[in-house]
Amino acid sequence: MTEMPASDMVFCRACGKQMHVTAVACPQCGAQQRPVAAAPRLDPNASPKLLLPAVLLCFWFGVFGVHRFFVGKVGTGLLQLFTFGGLGIWALIDLIILVCGSFTDSEGRKLTQWT
Repeated sequence: MTEMPASDMVFCRACGKQMHVTAVACPQCGAQQRPVAAAPRLDPNASPKLLLPAVLLCFWFGVFGVHRFFVGKVGTGLLQLFTFGGLGIWALIDLIILVCGSFTDSEGRKLTQWT
């Protein structure tokens, strides 16, 4: 009989016997088991920065480039600061790109998580 990896095994909620993670009922006592929720898969290409703060910063302080400082784009943040967000046009374009989900951080990773 082959051994199951320890990561594939869980304990029964009723009797405590070890069983496979995909089992619907315990093979020992027959108790129904809760389905194991799939762990959310994290995209390695996604930015750790959150989208909601970036959108709010862009909406309220976009002409000062604060949202660009937030995501680590210091150079373009300074450009927006000195040009008042390209007279507001650049800040508006950034807001649209943020809401569409295509805005990237300083390392080129997309901001995908809202909260």
